[in-house]
Amino acid sequence: MTVPAQPKVYHIVHVDRLPSIIASNGLFCDAEMAERAGLGTTIGMSSIKARRLNELTLDSHPGLYVGECVPFYFCPRSIMLYLIYQANHPELSYRGGQGPIVHLEFDLQAAAQWAEANGRRWAFTLSNAGSRFFEDRCDLSQLHEIEWDAVQARNWASCKEGKQAEFLVETSFPWELVERVGVLSNTTYHQAAHAITAHVHKPILEIRADWYY
Repeated sequence: MTVPAQPKVYHIVHVDRLPSIIASNGLFCDAEMAERAGLGTTIGMSSIKARRLNELTLDSHPGLYVGECVPFYFCPRSIMLYLIYQANHPELSYRGGQGPIVHLEFDLQAAAQWAEANGRRWAFTLSNAGSRFFEDRCDLSQLHEIEWDAVQARNWASCKEGKQAEFLVETSFPWELVERVGVLSNTTYHQAAHAITAHVHKPILEIRADWYY
């Protein structure tokens, strides 16, 4: 599969985090979030977060830890969402399932342009940035190195690493660049809609069952 004409990237959060994301005008990396306790439900794995914060750095930006970046996937319906859906992974403390999980969709080109204009380092990885053997790039002309067939795969047992490619932006990322918010149910839709009314920027809000398991 060739590089999509307008690739999108996605960040997933629990819907109860939307009010704080909107109030602070954006997403923050795990290094920053460690200083901002009590802002909603954490859905990630603490052991992987710790590794990204303390062990894993980017070859394209020496000294920049993965955990100092806001992470995005290149697809909805990620493997992480599957683990949340299954709600039985021993390292996952969150057990609330995928129902309250919200997808935030961004345009990749716009994201990279914003990062460069605001002095934020960015990169993309060819696999899971929480592993110890990923490769990273910081040039969009190298997007063809991503396994796009794996990224788009719905049956990904044989291509797990390629599906977990990530886009990373240093420190934080603005709410104004959210193009679309995708949710699974009417209940989460109404929760998200209530939060979004608090900000001037109101991205498209849709029920997108195809983004879920």
